[in-house]
Amino acid sequence: MTVLLDARTSQNASLANSISIPILLNTTPGLFGQIGLNTQTATGSIRVQLSGTATIQLPLLPAATTITLQVVRGTTLNDPLVFSCAQSLDLAILGPQLFTFVASDVNVPKPASGPLIYTAFISSNLLGTFRVGPESFNGIAYSD
Repeated sequence: MTVLLDARTSQNASLANSISIPILLNTTPGLFGQIGLNTQTATGSIRVQLSGTATIQLPLLPAATTITLQVVRGTTLNDPLVFSCAQSLDLAILGPQLFTFVASDVNVPKPASGPLIYTAFISSNLLGTFRVGPESFNGIAYSD
């Protein structure tokens, strides 16, 4: 029987155009969201479902721009990569563009102590793109 262990949300902005945070270059991705899931009661294998939303605004002088999202199991970019995607912004859309993703992490090792941490990072190939909201990062952990 499947057991729900925990569910968490990192909600940075609930409303459209409620923030204005520059997106860093691919060489130095910025933190987009972080959650810690309580999995200490797991008795079987752990599975985690992750999802997120980020809303991006093109630079003032629109140019071919690719946004990269990365999710790691841990707190730094050197931790195990669980999910990554890259998508080009549509130059024909002058307003904000919404990106969503869904990811899974299967047969996750139970942490020796403390929460199971996931961190989402965002970056761009060009300077001048901004996170404008809404944005969130969610996780749900299950065990057998």
